[in-house]
Amino acid sequence: MSVRDITIIGHRALEQPARRIREVTPELRALVSVMLDTCEEAAGAGLAAPQVGARWRVFVYRCPDAAGVMRRGHVLNPVLTRTGPLELDEETLEGCLSVPGLGFPTARRRGARVTGTDLDGRPVDIADDGGVLARCLQHEVDHLDGRLYLERLAPALRREALDAVRDRGWRRRGVTTWDPRRLAAEDV
Repeated sequence: MSVRDITIIGHRALEQPARRIREVTPELRALVSVMLDTCEEAAGAGLAAPQVGARWRVFVYRCPDAAGVMRRGHVLNPVLTRTGPLELDEETLEGCLSVPGLGFPTARRRGARVTGTDLDGRPVDIADDGGVLARCLQHEVDHLDGRLYLERLAPALRREALDAVRDRGWRRRGVTTWDPRRLAAEDV
């Protein structure tokens, strides 16, 4: 198992749109493998390439769909379609491995579909309506577009989240990544 450090809010890789993948190289195959291992080690639902410091349009996922079926895989050059109404469940907290240890109610569309390809060039089509997977698909594509979920929070919650980030002192201490092999997200 090979695991990479995960970038934390404020890291430049999280603020820029990822680049379209034009060719699958051995390095890209290795990156996807490392991303799957890193996501597993960090107990994440998904992980986008910018979260491990790479600027490619690829993400991995490992989470249940609306039927409770655990889904696991990867998507290169994903195209997202959001479906259904915008929903905000105050009881459901969305978190992010790049904002470790925090979670906030986040409005997302009920459903989502992502199309793209896998490492072998085969078409990928993943859809979910109302499950963790639907939220994950939207969250990971946001990462590839250079956005964090905090940008989707209601203004008062966004202020609370940014205050919590400041209080953790990552920037003050120069912390830009965390190692999921050594720390739980809550301990960063």
